[in-house]
Amino acid sequence: MNDGLFDQFQEWYEKRHDYARSWKARTGGQVVATMCTYSPEELLLAAGMLPVRVLGAHEPQNVTEPHIFGMFCPFCRDSLAQGLLGRYGYAEGVTLTQSCIQYRQTYSSWRQNVPTVKWDYYVAMPNDVQSPHAKKAHRAEVQRFRVFLEALTGKALTDEMLKEALAVIDENRRLLRQLYDYRKVANPQVTGVEALYASITAQFVDKREHNEQLKKVLAALPTRQLNRKEGVRFMTIGSENDDVAFMAMVESVGSTIVIDDQCSGTRYFWNESKPETDVVKAIADRYCARPACPTKDYPAHTRFDHVLGLAKEFNAGAAIFLQQKFCDPHEGDYPDLKRHLESNGIPTLFLEFDITNPIGPFRIRIEAMLETLSDEDLF
Repeated sequence: MNDGLFDQFQEWYEKRHDYARSWKARTGGQVVATMCTYSPEELLLAAGMLPVRVLGAHEPQNVTEPHIFGMFCPFCRDSLAQGLLGRYGYAEGVTLTQSCIQYRQTYSSWRQNVPTVKWDYYVAMPNDVQSPHAKKAHRAEVQRFRVFLEALTGKALTDEMLKEALAVIDENRRLLRQLYDYRKVANPQVTGVEALYASITAQFVDKREHNEQLKKVLAALPTRQLNRKEGVRFMTIGSENDDVAFMAMVESVGSTIVIDDQCSGTRYFWNESKPETDVVKAIADRYCARPACPTKDYPAHTRFDHVLGLAKEFNAGAAIFLQQKFCDPHEGDYPDLKRHLESNGIPTLFLEFDITNPIGPFRIRIEAMLETLSDEDLF
């Protein structure tokens, strides 16, 4: 059953470049290609810009070989390909906040080789966010970015402008959390594919517009009935993955994706900022405190208990690791995180992804896991 409730999010996702061009024509504002969900969007929003998360297209391409190694993860290669192919030609600027070393090289190649780039900025966020010095260091980096944007636009970014932008983005985070809460119940009113459409479009649609659409959806959800069996409740774990065809396949064979730990999902919006008199401190500290990416989760692995907590809170019966091939940070975490989940009663399945995913073989492996889980339930 499709009642059309999430159609706007789906249209935004499928026509994201059209949306950005339309926004630019409508507002006259600058569009900024953002790489990594640690990018402080609040500053871009305050500057009257539209942050647009760089996504791949899940299609074969070979244009990146002269620029980055073939052993870089598929998301790096696919993202850079989209820039080189002109898909983000409407974006004046490109930014990266430090994540993994491969994506930093992807960003460097983008800013050097995509001809439409007029300006670029690299936010050197500390990787060791658990250090007592990290938050202070990141506040200084966010303030430097603020000064750069003021010089770029010729306009001051006042504290009031930053507070207003932070309030809009925090509202978006809060509304997405409310949407995800509907996935906790038995036979949830929101599918995994629908949640993906909502969370991923928040990363490139004007936040005020996105908030209004979220409010419309939330108003309709209490009385919504999908009339579908939930089957096995899955959690997905990984980095960026917006492969809708894969997610739809998983939910077509007797299961429902009820929660994720991915930067295309919960890690992007899960925590809001804390009240502070210093707005730069509020913005910077929130990024340091958010659910950690593996690149920023040491020496203590805080995300292991966070992931387990999500699985328990959303009553996930099993977890699927969606591993981008050659993703060193997630690959390094995998053995210990797998052990942590399985020792706490959460079975896991490991799937390795490339730019284009073999849906047929993946379907067989998902169905095999469902059969195994079903057999275990009989005893």
